[in-house]
Amino acid sequence: MIYSKEVENMCTVKCGASHGCAPIPEEGKWVYSREIKDISGLTHGVGWCAPQQGACKLSLNVKDGIIEEALVETLGCSGMTHSAAMASEALVGKTLLEALNTDLVCDAINTAMRELFLQIVYGRTQSAFSEGGLTIGAGLEDLGKGTRSMVGTCYATKLKGPRYLELTEGYITRLALDAENEIIGYEYVNLGKFIDRVKKGENADEALKAETKNYGRFAEAAKYIDPRKE
Repeated sequence: MIYSKEVENMCTVKCGASHGCAPIPEEGKWVYSREIKDISGLTHGVGWCAPQQGACKLSLNVKDGIIEEALVETLGCSGMTHSAAMASEALVGKTLLEALNTDLVCDAINTAMRELFLQIVYGRTQSAFSEGGLTIGAGLEDLGKGTRSMVGTCYATKLKGPRYLELTEGYITRLALDAENEIIGYEYVNLGKFIDRVKKGENADEALKAETKNYGRFAEAAKYIDPRKE
């Protein structure tokens, strides 16, 4: 340790009482976190890249300082999907501190990791008051039965108005418009369930028909349009 001359010439003054760190809530108990292994919890965070072209939602399940489960969801940049694949391999098995300093390739994923680190070490996890925390595999439940991210893609212009392209329910195939050309419903395909049916050997046309459903006042429409072509 090297001290400056000014510090060396100072007289010694005893430090007063130190009560240590404050406890943080972790999985239903209060924990005095002094080391990385003292940290546990499941939480989510969002990151963005420098040009803000893409975003990443990252979910981590941490037990005793080790990342046991990771869910990486990306949006808006084709290169990020490959970065997500690499990050899903690179994150699990690492301590929080290692993960924070791991090259996760994409700015958005790195930023998401930073945001999650802050939440986790300050006791702001979603499982903070859940006794015993959440099981490994809880992150996968975010994807639902179709094992697909919940994505919403809508496009609009002042001249031609809005187009719903994909919503949580699935891929939008038709928009239902009333007599005044306002959207009153839509038809969609649950792509996850559709693919599952096809993988089991079901005829593609029959599978598509089975997983094509509608929402809103779809049956009352004055007309229907394909949001990608009309």
